[in-house]
Amino acid sequence: MFIIIIHEWKIGMSSATETLCGQAFGAGHHHMMGIYLQRSWIVDGITATILAPVFIFATPILRLLGQEEELAVAAGPISLWFIPMIYSFVVSMTISMFLQAQLKNLIVGWLSMAAFVVHVSLSWIFVNKFKWGVNGAMAAMNMSGWIMVVGQLVYVFGGWCPNTWRGFSKAAFFDLLPVVKLSISSGVMICLELWYYSILVLMAGYMKNATVAIAAFSICLNINAWEFMVCLGFLVAAWYCIQIIISFFFLKQSLKRNQISYLFSSDEEVAETVSSLSIFFAFAILLNSVQPVLSGIATGAGLQSIVAYVNLGCYYMIGIPMGILVGYIADLQVKGLWIGLMSGVVMQSLILGWFVWKTDWDEQVRKASERLNRWLLKPPEEDNESPFDA
Repeated sequence: MFIIIIHEWKIGMSSATETLCGQAFGAGHHHMMGIYLQRSWIVDGITATILAPVFIFATPILRLLGQEEELAVAAGPISLWFIPMIYSFVVSMTISMFLQAQLKNLIVGWLSMAAFVVHVSLSWIFVNKFKWGVNGAMAAMNMSGWIMVVGQLVYVFGGWCPNTWRGFSKAAFFDLLPVVKLSISSGVMICLELWYYSILVLMAGYMKNATVAIAAFSICLNINAWEFMVCLGFLVAAWYCIQIIISFFFLKQSLKRNQISYLFSSDEEVAETVSSLSIFFAFAILLNSVQPVLSGIATGAGLQSIVAYVNLGCYYMIGIPMGILVGYIADLQVKGLWIGLMSGVVMQSLILGWFVWKTDWDEQVRKASERLNRWLLKPPEEDNESPFDA
């Protein structure tokens, strides 16, 4: 649970790097991207250090939360493995945003694939061959994560980003407050969205047949997450085609018995419940696919704080109460939870869509330019005494 929360928070904070580097790249301030990356390392690294005691004292914290003694004690040694992992997140996520902002997506993909292959291989060796159990799995996860970091650092430091990485600089320690504010708002924005789905899964645990409800709901959310990743990758043009294909597929599946649940479970009751959700799920996928584009526009404009308020209102004041009302009071069970989920997503999409339509983007460009110019430092070749000199 802790690593999921921390991971989601780090994803959110790293989107601040995406905003700053993306705007700097678009404005032609390429030399500032390395400065923004270093500032993000400082802010995110301090945040990771502040959060580290959560893993060190996991056992007493879980006891305080009322967790069973056996689980609380077992979680203590395992949680220590996550400490090096959160620091790998600090570097890998921010560098990924730094590279993607300058259209170097291919190298991120290759490094991710290499890390995945190493992770699977080491997991098989440590767990199956050496019989190290959970410790082996955690060691494999840490090693593959840091291999990803090393590969990214070699690429950046090795001269493949000559215009955007000029070496370490004292300038990284200046103007940290704006980065902190943007990072916090980014973290809140992402966490409010991701925790929304976790809370709905938790609510499914209080249904009449909790095991089946959680299984069916989780299957749908996993498939939804896959589709969400596709949307993030293809975005605008291919996004429309992908949504039509995926939605048609699930609508077609809803007309017969839904077989896709058997990828996750062989339980007939779970498959039946997933089948009953098919039509709702098809429309949810279509609706949910609008969100990456709208949120991406807001992130690119540095409007994470606005999206955070929208997420708070739509998800927690509309979606979850609607899910409780329709799921429990109207007794539609898992269908009711899914209807609640869709209501929150629909409202969020409508508000963000209206915001994007009504926003004066010329004014936003002017504000972004002012912000970038306010933080702009001259490149070293223009000012030999600039803060870039280490």
